[in-house]
Amino acid sequence: MAEAKRQNAAGKVPVATPNVAAVSLETALGAAIGARIRLITNAPFLPTLEGSLFTVCPFTNLLAIATSPPNIVHHILPISAVQHFTILAPQPPSSSGPLTAASLTISPLQTAALLSRAEAAVARLKEAAARKNPSASKEAQEIFDAISRTLPTKWAGTSILVNETVVIASPYRAENCKAVPGQQPGALARVKMV
Repeated sequence: MAEAKRQNAAGKVPVATPNVAAVSLETALGAAIGARIRLITNAPFLPTLEGSLFTVCPFTNLLAIATSPPNIVHHILPISAVQHFTILAPQPPSSSGPLTAASLTISPLQTAALLSRAEAAVARLKEAAARKNPSASKEAQEIFDAISRTLPTKWAGTSILVNETVVIASPYRAENCKAVPGQQPGALARVKMV
């Protein structure tokens, strides 16, 4: 019996395993700032990204990557969306420490384009606000919205002014449509049909 135990124990030899500490994805990405990398993500709209790693933020758990020319675009992704990454080219050498190791620059903003976008957005918001009449009933606003889809329409107090030629007074029915004096009578017939 003792000999059987020795034979069984002889087959079980302890094996030394290396003590390898796992490095978090956040730490590995942080060490690759400035390097050219390829990210494989679980985001359906961006399955693969290739470019220079711009930054990794441990507080927000976000990373920024600058894609390659001709159109440099900065993508901001959650670190949790990264399945794995590959370093394609190491970061450029730097003598001033890890925080300045990235030699990436942000291109200047096109302020004229941004201002025109902002002005257009403000104009759209003002137009949308002008199309809402807070003193009108829900039914009146629905009628206004339906007419404004096909004809130029605006509010004139509590009345609806259609195409600058027809006024629709409350209760906003076909019999309440009146042509503005001096305008074509055909416009009145068209608005009554709508």
